[in-house]
Amino acid sequence: MFKLYTDAATMNKSGDSSGGILIIHDKNQRQIKTKLNAKNNHSAEFEACLIGFKKIKEIAKQNETIIYYTDSKIVYESLEKRYAKHYQPQLDKILLLQDSFSLVINNWISDKKNEGAHNLAQQALHSFY
Repeated sequence: MFKLYTDAATMNKSGDSSGGILIIHDKNQRQIKTKLNAKNNHSAEFEACLIGFKKIKEIAKQNETIIYYTDSKIVYESLEKRYAKHYQPQLDKILLLQDSFSLVINNWISDKKNEGAHNLAQQALHSFY
């Protein structure tokens, strides 16, 4: 079983964005800070999610269970409905990756419970820009 946490941070004035990705497997953590192309927070949240699932795909087998955590309601609700009015192309890429695993459980969590990915996104934002 893999646990995946993602979060994004965006600077209000410039729109520069970064992502934080935390992967936990067998009590080991993989922390990833990344610069994002997105220029608004919603797009950044979808991009961080996509990158997180790409990273999981590199290290997890298809029969693995993935438990995904996000504090973005739009990402969570879009994944559950498999529909996003303004972000369908990004969502389709994420769903394709999710569908490659035997079981993916999407969870919405509060900002406080997503502190690991949040801190990584904030650190990335301040180190890249």
